[in-house]
Amino acid sequence: MTAEIRNNWTLDQVNELFNMPFNDLMFKAQVTHREHFDPNQVQVSTLLSIKTGACPEDCKYCPQSARYSTGLEKERLMEVEKVLTRAKEAKEIGSTRFCMGAAWRNPKDRDMPYVIEMIKGVKELGLETCMTLGMLTKEQALALNEAGLDYYNHNLDTSPEYYGDIITTRTYEDRLNTLQNVRDAGMNVCSGGIVGLGESAKDRSGLLIALANLPRHPESVPINMLVKVEGTPLDNVEDLESFDFIRTIAIARIMMPKSHVRLSAGREGMNEQMQAMCFLAGANSIFYGCKLLTTGNPDEHFDQKLFKKLGINAEKGRDYSDETKEAALFEQINEQTKPKEKEMFYPA
Repeated sequence: MTAEIRNNWTLDQVNELFNMPFNDLMFKAQVTHREHFDPNQVQVSTLLSIKTGACPEDCKYCPQSARYSTGLEKERLMEVEKVLTRAKEAKEIGSTRFCMGAAWRNPKDRDMPYVIEMIKGVKELGLETCMTLGMLTKEQALALNEAGLDYYNHNLDTSPEYYGDIITTRTYEDRLNTLQNVRDAGMNVCSGGIVGLGESAKDRSGLLIALANLPRHPESVPINMLVKVEGTPLDNVEDLESFDFIRTIAIARIMMPKSHVRLSAGREGMNEQMQAMCFLAGANSIFYGCKLLTTGNPDEHFDQKLFKKLGINAEKGRDYSDETKEAALFEQINEQTKPKEKEMFYPA
């Protein structure tokens, strides 16, 4: 039977999934996964921090917050050409999507022209584009879409009930408003959360409900395991049990059958067997490369070896370079054939 696409999950229903025998849950997740995806293909992205540190937000997990002393070296917005160089390198190692993240509460008007040039340049290389820049206004979302941005990442982080224990400088509603602005502009949504923040099992259910009960499921759902960074308020939080993390992946797959579920931050601390279980649970997206914004990530060669052991292939993405060139050529022809202003009017 085809998994039903639902936006009306209740807490009792999700808690029931979390309480299923592990083998039964994994079987249900795997059956759901195979209905919509090739079980042996994984989408591969690369993430680059294009502006690091000095963020005014107080997210308790984040080393980029200006409020915590983590020894992180602050960096200004990268030059466009340097970003494009890194994007070329990402394509060479097999990534199909290039994600760019800036430690901002929200982008300023002065930054938008540079961000737009980055999007256009990455698209010309034939890669999908994704950005995470903080909160967006409707106008900013429209500008990013017009530039050709494919995905916008804005995580909900945790449940609405636990959110205030983790972040106080922006509300849950702020995050939902940004996701709506992204949707209204016509872009794909990338939104997930972090587990291992000291939340309860009920909060993990609440996070997945908040994502799955959006009017339309996010196309990409990153599930992050907290990477504890010394100097942040959560640097000594109790580790999450590995099976609880795998269960979260499996239930995300069941609740959002057509979404790519990304095994995201925290992979560096997972052995091959745990990652294999996550893929079996329905994860079908990862980040390649040794760094995620500011925290560690397995080297791409490690991932390639694991893929070979598991018989997994990197999912092929669309090549946007020809599409971009065709659009530019069409625009040029349009300009050449468009009547000049003086020809468009005549004396009455």
